[in-house]
Amino acid sequence: MKLFNTLTRQKEEFVPITPGEVKMYSCGPTVYNYFHVGNARPFIVFDVLRRYFEYRGYQVNFVQNFTDIDDKVIGKANEEGVDFNAIADRYIKEYYVDAEGLGVGRATYHPRATETMDAIIGIVQKLLDNGHAYVAENGDVYFRTKSFPEYGKLSHQPMEDLQAGARISVGEMKEDPMDFAVWKAAKPGEPAWDTPWGSKGRPGWHIECSAMATKYLGPTIDIHSGGLDLTFPHHENEIAQSECANGCTFANYWLHNGFLTIDNEKMSKSKGNFFMVRDAAKEFGYETIRMFMLSAHYRTPLNYSAESLEMNKASLARLYEARNNMEFRMEKAPDGVMTDEETAKLTSLSAYKQKFIDAMDDDLNTADALSAIFELTRELNAYMGAHDDATKAFLAAAHALFMELTGVLNIVQKREDKAADPDAAQIEALIAKRTEAKKNKDFAEADRIRGELADMGVTIKDTRQGVQWTRA
Repeated sequence: MKLFNTLTRQKEEFVPITPGEVKMYSCGPTVYNYFHVGNARPFIVFDVLRRYFEYRGYQVNFVQNFTDIDDKVIGKANEEGVDFNAIADRYIKEYYVDAEGLGVGRATYHPRATETMDAIIGIVQKLLDNGHAYVAENGDVYFRTKSFPEYGKLSHQPMEDLQAGARISVGEMKEDPMDFAVWKAAKPGEPAWDTPWGSKGRPGWHIECSAMATKYLGPTIDIHSGGLDLTFPHHENEIAQSECANGCTFANYWLHNGFLTIDNEKMSKSKGNFFMVRDAAKEFGYETIRMFMLSAHYRTPLNYSAESLEMNKASLARLYEARNNMEFRMEKAPDGVMTDEETAKLTSLSAYKQKFIDAMDDDLNTADALSAIFELTRELNAYMGAHDDATKAFLAAAHALFMELTGVLNIVQKREDKAADPDAAQIEALIAKRTEAKKNKDFAEADRIRGELADMGVTIKDTRQGVQWTRA
């Protein structure tokens, strides 16, 4: 498998530190609100990467953090007059609701910054001890950026260019404009923790991720991922402080997903195009959002629009229809040994599995992987349409292949429980009445019943194997 490494700006063969294992860290949300559609892209993309590694037989230790102590979390708590933990707890719970809806699985570990305070303080102390950090007069602790000669290697910006844009803000007491805070001295009314160096306070954002990655995965990890906007300064600073504290490479591969625009404009509250996933899902459905995010290569810019979402919703519906047709045919098909023609057909269909794997191996190209699934679906539909006598064995094998590939992307896995449908008995009775009406050539009554079913939200399809129904 080849992955595009931001660090080297090229695709590289993925070689794990430990054969058969992947240590992977992905930046999670700051939990002061519901997460928006821009946040959803890395959550979905790197969930798929983790799933694909597991599909290929790797054991994946995946860490995605929660930033639960931050200016925004504290601000929200002060606004509502509650403890910051109440805000963090609420929005971590809401994160899981939206993540589950989007098909994003739980990480191996979901550490919170406040639960990792000992490790954070330990790294800061290391940096102080080896001279890579210092305590300012106001109690803040800053990282000496110039003490790390390789600073800028991830964002590929020369130190002189970075220096030109560096500033010292009001209240900061840095030795150098390039230095960044790893610890912030306590302010009145803010939560704070005691430290060995005597500066009570809370961590800076960058140091939290370094500590959580190191604590759960070790000093050197295979993959660190996140949105392109995190490359600088967040990930650049993570590298500097981690490598200076631990004396080794922090991450071997750095993966970043491209930006998401809204109707070809940057998402912004002031422009009124700032969409929470929760709201978008009410209109289009969570799975449609997942499908949309996978419809383009993860490194390319992606434009969110109602038109794009509707197109992906229709594409998803086509895949569900194909799956439902296969399952209906399997239920009705006679038992029997697969014919020679079916065996040959199944062999030819396996080429789509290889095409899918080749696409995913090529820097997680989900767009081409989806194309392979749609090509497989078209060929299956055509074959089933021309072979009413397809055996159950063939249909089951074709269905297994379809579910295997869609399962890697975690799409088309949901099912409606017809037995649990409160109207199931009534629907079956109406279908039986319609079948009888058609038998008696009472087509007006048959059409009336179809309309009644449609009013109930039921779609029916007449096939040679019987009437197939689904909820619209």
